[in-house]
This record gives sequence, C-alpha cells and structure tokens, in this order.
Amino acid sequence: MTYPALLAAPEDYGLLTDLYQLTMASCYAGEGMADRRASFELFARRLPSGYGYLIAMGLAQAIDYLTNLRFSEQQLEALRQTGLFEQAPADFWQRLETGAFTGDLWAVPEGTAVFANEPLLRVEAPLWQAQLAETYLLNTLNYQTLVATRAARLRDVAGPATKLLEFGTRRAFSPQGALWGARAALAAGLDETSNVLAALELGRQPAGTMAHALVMVFAALEGHEDDAFRAFHRYFPGAALLIDTYDTVAAAERLADQVPPVAAVRLDSGDLVELSQAVRSHLPQAKIFASSDLDEYEIARLQRAGAAIDGYGLGTKLVTGDPVNGVYKLVEIDGIAVMKEASYKATLPGRKQIFRRCDGGQAVGDRLGLIDEATTPDEQPLLQLVMKQGQPLQGLESLDAIAARTAASVASLPLSVRQLEHPALYPMVLSDALEDLAARTRRRPAPLPQR
Repeated sequence: MTYPALLAAPEDYGLLTDLYQLTMASCYAGEGMADRRASFELFARRLPSGYGYLIAMGLAQAIDYLTNLRFSEQQLEALRQTGLFEQAPADFWQRLETGAFTGDLWAVPEGTAVFANEPLLRVEAPLWQAQLAETYLLNTLNYQTLVATRAARLRDVAGPATKLLEFGTRRAFSPQGALWGARAALAAGLDETSNVLAALELGRQPAGTMAHALVMVFAALEGHEDDAFRAFHRYFPGAALLIDTYDTVAAAERLADQVPPVAAVRLDSGDLVELSQAVRSHLPQAKIFASSDLDEYEIARLQRAGAAIDGYGLGTKLVTGDPVNGVYKLVEIDGIAVMKEASYKATLPGRKQIFRRCDGGQAVGDRLGLIDEATTPDEQPLLQLVMKQGQPLQGLESLDAIAARTAASVASLPLSVRQLEHPALYPMVLSDALEDLAARTRRRPAPLPQR
C-alpha cells in the first residue's frame, strides 16, 4: 500500500483549491458570465493583535501559480468521478481543458510595509479565472506575510548586527509551510535557515548546530559530554556546541581550556540572561547563540536585561502565531464597481491604488484611492503591474533585494508604529474619489428581478 505524500507540485495547482471556486466557475460558464472582466483584491481587514504593520510576501509563489495553472485529463476525470458536476455545462469542462490564466496581476513589491484594507495584490482577469485563483493566493500570501512580518519585527528589535537563524521547520504547519516560512523569513531579513531543502533551493548555506541527543549518546556510551564536543568538532571544526544538556556553566568552564578556542556555543534552556553572562566570562571570544521559543518580545527583554547573546534561533513563534486573515474580494465586474455591505465585513469598491506619502525618506501617511487617480509630487504608488495577459513582466527578485526592501520599508515607518507595545495607527485616508464611489455604490438600488 502506498501512502499519499500530499505535497503539492505545479501540476497540481488546478485542483489545489476549494470546491466552491469550481462550482462558481461552473455557474458562471452556464450563465454566460465566465468571460466578464473581473477584478479581485487581496487585503487584510485588520492587523493581527499588537502589530503596527504587515510586510507583504508571497508574490513570487503567486506568479508561479498563475503561470502554471492548468488541469490535466486525469484531474478532469477525477472531478467527473466525484459526481458533483453532473449538471455542469459543457462550456465549463471546455474551459478547464484548454484554459490558462490570461489576466493581469497588480501587486506591491515583496518586502513592502502595508496596512489594514490596503490591497497586497489585485487580479484582473476573466471572471472564472480570477475566481479560481482565490484559494491558492490567499494561502501563500497570508502565510508568508505572517512569517515575513514576524521576521521583520525580530530584525528591527535585534538590530542589524545580530545573527538571526530560522529554525521553524519542526513547528510549521506543514512541510510546504516550512519551505514557505523559511523563504519568507530570509526575504524579511533573517540570516540563515536550518531547513536544508529550502536553503539549497534558495541558493543559501543551511545553518545549524547539534541536538541534545548527540550529547546524551556520548555521555551514556563514552562517559562524558566532552566526548561529544570533541567528536563533533572532529568532523565539523568551529561549529557551535550545545552546552546546556547538563550543567551549562561547568561545560563553559571546561571548554575555556580547549585548543583551538571554541568559536560558538548555543544555549537552549534556563535563565538566558544569567547563563549567557556566565558563559561569556569563561568564553569571552566565543559567539553565544540562544534558542527556546523566543520571539521579538523576549529578545527585547533579554537585551534590556543585559544578556550576552550574539544571535538567536527562531522557531515556533516565528512560523506560527496570530494569522494574517487576508481576504480576496470582488471590487469590479465588467467595469461596474461593487462592494460588500455586510456588518463588520464591508469592502471598498473599485480598482484601487495605494499612494504612500513620504517626507525626507520617511513614510508619513497613505492615501487609498482609485487606480486612475493622479499621484501628487510627494506620493509613491505602491501597486505595480507584474503580469500582463498571463505573462510575468519581471524577473525573479533575489532574497537579498527583498530583504533590503523590507529593512528600508520598516525603517521608513514612524517609531510609534514600529514599537512592540501598543503600536500607533499608521495614518491612512480614503481619497475623495474613493469615498464618492463607495457612497454611490452603496446607494445603488438593487435591480428588480425579471419576470
């Protein structure tokens, strides 16, 4: 018996969706609406609790998805075998057999700070194509934006010189999530990842140390944890040693006499302030790394307390936490602006642009307006056309370029917005034209049904 791996590849993109995307596409086809030009925008209605901003991430995977969105004969047959589409029109099947994404994609560059109700991207395409894309786009942008935002906050707190390592693979929500989490963390400013596949696929050197198991094995079989340290350095000279399995300070004392000197050690438990200071007194030249469920709040506390730590391994709290609840909503159909008016879930109509106002390189406020509004001299439009008629318009950006944009974008924000405790609201206003369109759309009476 073969167990399914359930790992998604590009050839699976067609079926990697929610059922209702396909049922709606079938309905559009049957009612002659499938080719109506539709615009959907992806945005977060609100920021996660305690966050002053988001860092947009996941665009590269969005472009890859839209470029490779196809249905194979085997996939279509599997859909038929479900029995759910027995009444689906022939036009629906024809579109899935021969169709591909032919629309346009607008997006803010990865690494850009965005705020509530500001679109990270907009899909402009035939209705059936734009509808199918919802599930995958939300999946990749929501998760990578979550990890990138956390990574950016970690880098902002730790400072540019502190080594930050991504250790989240064991805690990420899936193997796919682990890869995306590693990518988002690196693109938002972390230095290295322990995920070997992610590192090599992204052209990076994987990073890591050792586990307590190695120390315990040698202590049990050879008699002492120092045998583990010597053996590990025999094959990986200069690698960081994990010294907190038994007695952290005693291990540091013994390592003080090692020749050549120990280059780095890692602490994974205990009072990290006291232990790191004690280890520093015995190993003044060694780099000290710390791990153990750390986040930006704990790093800030350790810094205030005077911990002697040169770098951090970030895992669970980096790749999990409050989700980015991005949504994907229709804003225009066949040139007609539309909006959702449900309580607490109302949306803004029309195709929009984010106009960021800057003063001396510092972001001082955003204006959310319509796509065809003019830009003032002190504003920068953030949404860019990145796909035209189904074809990408730009090459793949390097992680270093995205990380540099992330750092610059965060640094441009007011300190009050960046602070961890009770961040201030970033100024964002709606343009007069957008407010007018919303008022006119909201008042538009529903057409009488045809009899």
